[in-house]
Amino acid sequence: MMNNQRYYIFFIAAVASLGGLLFGYDTAVIAGAEQSIQLYLVDSLGLSSFVHGFTVSSALIGCIIGAIISGMLSNKIGRRNTLVIAAVLFFLSALGSAYPELLFFTYGEPSLALLVTFNIYRIIGGIGVGLASAIAPMYISEMSPANIRGKLVVLYNMAVVFGQTIVYVVNWRIASGQTSAWINDIGWRYMFASELIPAALFFGLLLFIPETPRYMALKKDYDKAYTLLEKINGSKQIASETLQQIKHSLNTSTEKVNIFYYGKRVLIVGMTLAILCQFIGINIILYYAPRIFESLGADSSTSMFQTIFVGVISVIVSLIAVRLIDRQGRKFLLLLGSAGCAISLIAVATTFFLNIEGISTLIFILAFVALFQMTWGPVAWVVISELFPTKIRGQAVAIAVTLVWGANLTASSTFPPLNEVLGTGTFLIYGLISAFAFFFVLKFVPETKNKSLEEIEEVWLAEKKIELATTDMADKKAN
Repeated sequence: MMNNQRYYIFFIAAVASLGGLLFGYDTAVIAGAEQSIQLYLVDSLGLSSFVHGFTVSSALIGCIIGAIISGMLSNKIGRRNTLVIAAVLFFLSALGSAYPELLFFTYGEPSLALLVTFNIYRIIGGIGVGLASAIAPMYISEMSPANIRGKLVVLYNMAVVFGQTIVYVVNWRIASGQTSAWINDIGWRYMFASELIPAALFFGLLLFIPETPRYMALKKDYDKAYTLLEKINGSKQIASETLQQIKHSLNTSTEKVNIFYYGKRVLIVGMTLAILCQFIGINIILYYAPRIFESLGADSSTSMFQTIFVGVISVIVSLIAVRLIDRQGRKFLLLLGSAGCAISLIAVATTFFLNIEGISTLIFILAFVALFQMTWGPVAWVVISELFPTKIRGQAVAIAVTLVWGANLTASSTFPPLNEVLGTGTFLIYGLISAFAFFFVLKFVPETKNKSLEEIEEVWLAEKKIELATTDMADKKAN
């Protein structure tokens, strides 16, 4: 690959990956602020732990909304323009979450209406996350040559965990050396406001990257699609062959398809992966890390600092994932992660039931984070972005990512009441789900390493033929 071509591809992948950074930033910023929000807007109003859990998780409602509309928007206005909308929503959410009293309320006077307004701003940011989480990996996948597609989509996931790490450091620096009273009054506002900077940068850089060639072909703008494919692949022959494959895949002039055109199996596999990557439990750690570490004996400042280790570990192991994903393959990493997460999470629960919580529990939690962020964290998003055929990709990815955020909302909002009853024993549930994930991946998930998006489509067409043949045989036996 020529240097100019390589730099160009990595530049556009890096810009799209800023959507991942903001995804990580927006979802993890609540970890530093959630206890202050609880005091200011929940406890002061005499509301329950369920309301607190909902407030921590409210952005996920927006994530679901954003994911639902992402397919429609990306097919109507394009992948890049959808990301532009996400950037604007990130900016508005950061401003409103930091100062929810803006325009309508008196500063420092909590009320139920103010709590609702705060949650609305968080939901707005969540819509941006939902759009970015669905479209940024798809954008990168559609812009990447097959031999480096895995690496480039993993860059997106690295940006997610890097965003989480940055916000952990920012939250810690804001809180460092300050009194609890200051943090609960002003500090949490600075945490949310800090997102304004990356949101503005994301918006500005998006103006310098193109639409994807597959979207151009979808809109029958074949000349522009060919020019961009040549620039990406560095070869007129590859560009011509790829464009012909895309045209054949789309077949837009002669055939209309519905979401089930390629059979049910591709949808079941993609949707189940989407649900499992959340029910394994990583976001419980990301959203409630300071609270969990405090329960293990750390003070407030130390627990905030320990969350940085979660982020640093995530970034380091993501670098390992970049090296492994196109070498070892997607399926191998998913199997490794499922087994490792199951062992780590069951070990966390065991230390609770044996009443030996402390450093050992912390070690198992960090091991779980490392294993997840090296495997399921990046790989699930890679597989979801490349699994679905072009004709249904926008709609199918939207459904899968909607399920990601629905599962995330369910897991994170139920953690506070479960934690009240079971403590870290709650992690036994997530460990058993990880064990189930191992057998699901082993049985149903195909390997997509080094396959073009159109070659992956052929896998599902073959599966559809088998599915239809099996159905016909069953009908004949019934008759």
